[in-house]
Order: sequence, then C-alpha cells, then structure tokens
Amino acid sequence: MARFELKLPKMGESVAEATITNWLKQVGDKIEADEAVLEIATDKVDSEVPSEVSGVLVEQLFGKDDLVQVGQTIAIIETDSATITETVKEVAAPVEAALIEKTVDAAKEAVAVPTDFSNSEKFLSPLVKNIAKEEGVSVVELEAISGTGKEGRVTKNDILEYVKNRTSQPVVSTPVPAVQKIVAAPVAQKAAPVSVSGGDEIIEMDRMRKLIAGYMVASVQTSAHVQSFIEVDVTNIVKWREKHKIAFEKREGEKLTYTPIFMEAVAKALKDFPGMNISVDGDFIIKKKNINLGMAASLPNGNLIVPVIKNADQLNLVGMAKAVNDLGGRAKAGKLKPDDTQGGTYTVTNVGTFGSVFGTPIINQPQVGILALGAIRKMPAVIETPEGDFIGIRQKMFLSHSYDHRVVDGALGGSFVKRVAEYLEAFDIDRDF
Repeated sequence: MARFELKLPKMGESVAEATITNWLKQVGDKIEADEAVLEIATDKVDSEVPSEVSGVLVEQLFGKDDLVQVGQTIAIIETDSATITETVKEVAAPVEAALIEKTVDAAKEAVAVPTDFSNSEKFLSPLVKNIAKEEGVSVVELEAISGTGKEGRVTKNDILEYVKNRTSQPVVSTPVPAVQKIVAAPVAQKAAPVSVSGGDEIIEMDRMRKLIAGYMVASVQTSAHVQSFIEVDVTNIVKWREKHKIAFEKREGEKLTYTPIFMEAVAKALKDFPGMNISVDGDFIIKKKNINLGMAASLPNGNLIVPVIKNADQLNLVGMAKAVNDLGGRAKAGKLKPDDTQGGTYTVTNVGTFGSVFGTPIINQPQVGILALGAIRKMPAVIETPEGDFIGIRQKMFLSHSYDHRVVDGALGGSFVKRVAEYLEAFDIDRDF
C-alpha cells in the first residue's frame, strides 16, 4: 500500500497561500488521476486542485475555510484501497487495529452509542469521525479529548491514543445509564436584514463580491482619485477592423476585437510615460520594469476579475489578440489560474461594452492609473481639409483616465491619455496584421 501526499500546488510567483472553499471528494471516495479533489480560492481567483494519482481519499488534513500555504500537504490518498473501512484499518498499526476490533465488540455488548457528530462544537475530520464510529466513541467522549492538531483539533493519533488508553482499563459489567441526547448551543450569527414590506428578497453577497467591495472601498480610501477625459476619432480603426476581421480569423484562428488595438496603444503610451507604470508602497514609489496590462473582465455571475497580459509592450497585434482572447475566454469559463491575475502595472476597462459613453473607474491598487474605454459612436464632426472645413460622420469614443493624485499630477495624467488618443487617431489604415 502506498500513501500519496496531495500538496497545495504552486500557483504563481506571487501566490503563497489559498483558502479551501469546498471539498469535492470525501474520505472514502475513489479518485482518478487528474480528477479534482477540492476547490481553493486566492484573494482573486477560484480554482480546483486535481489529484496526481488514482486511489482512495483517506484523510483531509484541512477543513473548509482553512488557510493553506503553498507546498503544504492537504490530503492523503491511498493508491491501492478498495473501501474506506479497509483503508482506516490499514492506516492504523496492527496493534491499533486489534484494539479497534476489541473496542467495537465491547461497545456492541454495552450500549448503542450515538454516532451523529454534527452536534459537536469541535471540528472533526471525516477520518476521525469514521474511526470514532468504528470504535463506538460517543460525542461526549470526543468533546473531552484534548486535540493536538491545529487550534486544538482532534487528530487520528489523538483518537487512537484515546482508544488505546480506554480499552486498557478493566471492563466492569455494570448497568449503563441511558444516554441523553446532546443538543448543541445555538451559534451566534449576524442577524440578516429584515424586509420591511415583506416582499423584498434578501441575498447575502458571495465571497468574490465581498472581496470586490472591500477592494473598491480600500482603493477610494487610499488614493486621491482624479479624472481626465478626452474624445478620440477612431474612424480609421473601425474601417481597418471591418476590412480585415474575417481574414484575420481565418489566418490566425482568433477573433479580432477592438480591445487588442486599444491595448497596443496603451502599452506604447506607458513606454513613453513610465511615470504611469508605477506603484506606491507607503512613502516609496516603485518604478516597474515590465509593462503588465490588467484587463477588466465581467464574469457570468456579474462579478468582475482582472487578468493580466504580461509584457504587453513586447507583443505585436496578433500576440495581443491571442492574449486578450485567451484570458477573456478563461475568465468567463472560470479557468483562470491565480498567477493570471497577479503582477499588473496598469489596468484598462471597457465600459463601452455595456453602452457607457465614459466612466470614472476606481484604481486597481497598488497601481496609480486605470483607463476606461467608452462606446464607439457615429458622431457629426468638423473635418479640416486643405480645401476648407466641412461636417462629416466620424466614429468617436471617449477615454476616461483615473489616476492617483498623490503621485500623478494633471500634467502627467493628461499627457498620458492624450498620447493614447494620438496613437489611436494615427492608426495606419494600410497596415498589415
């Protein structure tokens, strides 16, 4: 029999820990190689942890909502077990197995012991519960055991040691008093708001929405937000995309949206104005070597996530389109990895997707700027020519730039967004992709 230690895998250079949100497999369940065993969450991304081997889950070393460090063992998988009962016996030493059998027989002769451990105020792992059930250990006895695990939890060794000491005592044939039902004291919970009209639906925020709410409030309290707006003529970009989008998809296998074109312009502007590609740490300014563009993406459940395009300034338009489509697709499918959302140095959000003309986005800390892309609309505009001015229909949009006035003044913030606009308006309609 082989015991495999399932460890929390490395999820990126900047991710050191994760929270267990749900066990998909319970003790005794068979597991196939590459099958998901549990779900975890970092501060931004939820993901699954698969098993590297096939076998039976024999022990969960952490419970739901526990914080686990990368590299820590989170579960034990027996690679050659048929049932959990056999697994528990094989995990225990031969002497302990004999004690278990003896204890079970003694328990049967004495009294039926309640095995519903849901009323216990202690956290009990599935393995401990199974051993307790096999040995006839009651809820009262479990409550009395001093655990040596994290936060006083009862471990496998604790309960086996308790059984060993208990069975070493002489058995006295005396009448056994009736066992009273143990009722757990009600757990104090935060009272939910009450609907005044009686017809309102009250819904608790999910985990991600609570995190987003915290980030937004913290950002506003941290940075002195100020905005600059500029209108951009993107007629050439619209014409070029309409002309090439079908050929682009046939050749590259990727859809050509406006987003990679805008991202390309932002990356160029950040190279021109490195003062926007910084972060703030207390009284220190950190100039970032790499240009990593965050791309705000809406999720099907209404939440928001910001995957990051690493080294965006080094990508051509094809590479940018592939990165945008890949991250956007995996975000919607819930397949992002924790490292996909780390390391951003500047963020872009496309509020125009939902019809907004412009917006005032909140900075993604510890960055110092975020750019909102407004909806592209046909607008009447004055067109200057050598022959004179005339009115024509042009494709226009607004760029909304929010920046941290603690370290970015209006000259830099305004010049940066103007440079983005200049790159977009100077887009070469004859360029190849």
